[in-house]
Amino acid sequence: MLRSIFFLVCFLVTVSLSAGDVPNVVVITVDTLRSDHLSGYGYGRQTSPKLDALMKSGARFSQARTVEPLTAPALASMLTSRYPHEHGATRNGLPIYNDLSSISKLLAARGYDTAAFVGNWTLRDGITGLGSHFKEYNEVFTRKRWLGLLFSEATAVDLTDKALKWVESRKDRKEPFFLWVHYADPHAPYRFKKAFSNQLGLTNTSEPGKLDRYDTEIAFTDHHIGRLLDGLNKVSEDTLTIFSSDHGESLGEHDYWGHGRHLYEATLHIPLAITWDGVILPSQVDAPAMLLDVPSTILGLLGMSQPTEFNGYDWSGVLMGRNQAPRGRRTFHQAHKGAVQTKKGVERGRQKGLLEVAIIENGKKEIFRVKTMTRQVFDLNLDPEELRSRVSKKSELTDPLKRWALEVEKGLYRVMSRPGVLDDSDLEMLRSLGYIE
Repeated sequence: MLRSIFFLVCFLVTVSLSAGDVPNVVVITVDTLRSDHLSGYGYGRQTSPKLDALMKSGARFSQARTVEPLTAPALASMLTSRYPHEHGATRNGLPIYNDLSSISKLLAARGYDTAAFVGNWTLRDGITGLGSHFKEYNEVFTRKRWLGLLFSEATAVDLTDKALKWVESRKDRKEPFFLWVHYADPHAPYRFKKAFSNQLGLTNTSEPGKLDRYDTEIAFTDHHIGRLLDGLNKVSEDTLTIFSSDHGESLGEHDYWGHGRHLYEATLHIPLAITWDGVILPSQVDAPAMLLDVPSTILGLLGMSQPTEFNGYDWSGVLMGRNQAPRGRRTFHQAHKGAVQTKKGVERGRQKGLLEVAIIENGKKEIFRVKTMTRQVFDLNLDPEELRSRVSKKSELTDPLKRWALEVEKGLYRVMSRPGVLDDSDLEMLRSLGYIE
């Protein structure tokens, strides 16, 4: 009897979804993208006209941050609404635990078709275990993005082409879909896209600097995201779209180029925009948001309840004008070493990889560096570039940061039931991509 009721409920849900009562859901993420290098966030160069138009049509978050400034950990958090020490993929090369729920699994259970297109090797299913969370998990590794390497990543051209082909195949399908597309550009080595130099006002392009190359890659990716959005508009009349980044990029701040090793704003601060025509009014949200809020907010907007194990905040009430944005939210962050360095170093790599933990509240950021046992505190309102710590390095941690550090440390010692194992090609790629020192 109970089994019959279960199948009846599933049938009714499927009928409801196929009748067009819910939107398609599309998540677009761009690797290594700083919010302050998007023209829609006030940057002087016109790097992102397509994304600017998207963000203007919905809610743009000015104070969004990633959980960890590293690709696989951050995006696993975006899908599972768990912190890296909870989902297990604290470093590139470490898989997530195999017993987790995710936004893609939850939507699939409600009748959604699910697909992902990823262009970064660190997101390979054999490394992350993310493929089991989608009906289709497409790894697009087709180009020599890094000199001397074959098939390590995809440019925005190939990734968009593959995703558009899938989108176009949906024309005659009735069930809604959940689509995630992750662009590998503008990750280092910052390839110069000369075709976009005039758009950015770069007149002397004989020897473009790193910043110039980085900006042209943003413009290049923005152009192809525009192609994706155009294709989606032809197929889907009702789409909930989330745009964000896995993390930012340090472009020389604190004498550091890259990401992953520190919790400064250059790598934590990310763009985030949520659009849904006719439902979400154009607005700017200035309250603190997190990448792991994405699943909770999608569920809230669709009228679905949030699992108790999710850690994200549901912004649906704010976006639909029912609630005020939360004040004084405390956000939590962590940084780990780039990637595990041996084939079977999964458990030890997690337990020995923690670099920093941090909390942010009311514009005050407190960072603890584990190896040196040092502390920094910054007032982001007065010192947004984090140039002057307000405390001595060896000063006592606050109780909230102590508790957070202990929670993260404790979580790193959960043993995987089926630990992942890297092969030689994985290690070679991770090393070549700069994740293994």
